[in-house]
Amino acid sequence: MAKSKTAADGDVVTIKKYANRRLYDTERSCYITLDDLGAMVRDGRDFRVVDAKSGDDITHNVLTQIIMDTETRGETLLPVNFLRHLIGLYGDKMQGVVPQYLEASMAAFRKNQQDVRSAFEGALGSKNPLAELTRRNLEMFQQAAGAFIPGAGKARDAEIAALKAEIAELKAELARKK
Repeated sequence: MAKSKTAADGDVVTIKKYANRRLYDTERSCYITLDDLGAMVRDGRDFRVVDAKSGDDITHNVLTQIIMDTETRGETLLPVNFLRHLIGLYGDKMQGVVPQYLEASMAAFRKNQQDVRSAFEGALGSKNPLAELTRRNLEMFQQAAGAFIPGAGKARDAEIAALKAEIAELKAELARKK
């Protein structure tokens, strides 16, 4: 079985779209769906979609269709205000810089996402400062959640008893000083 090539290998898969709306993967010699193309994107496969009759590159339209179909199924990712702003930029003087800005923003987001994932993966036994911060935040969250979880109060009860004893000592000391 041949090794599956990825976009990192530099190979771009050609997908042909026919008039009957069917998509044909020329690499695997089979018909595929928009969901299959979505999976290819998530897997890092690079492809281009061409109109089978004219040869025109229609990748942009097909990717937009995948987003529309996904959003229609209730898996909303794009907030309404973002969509309104995006639509408002069509025909605007800034329209020419928006694609580069969005690509740079998405690249920065992906890098940050990878950095955070790496930090979480290295959290166990790591000297990574982000991992340590994550561990401390998790501990604080668990302590805060413990206040609302029945049965999690044993440690809290001991702390309360210690605080009550300390308050009693302080009251006694104040009474002595009067």
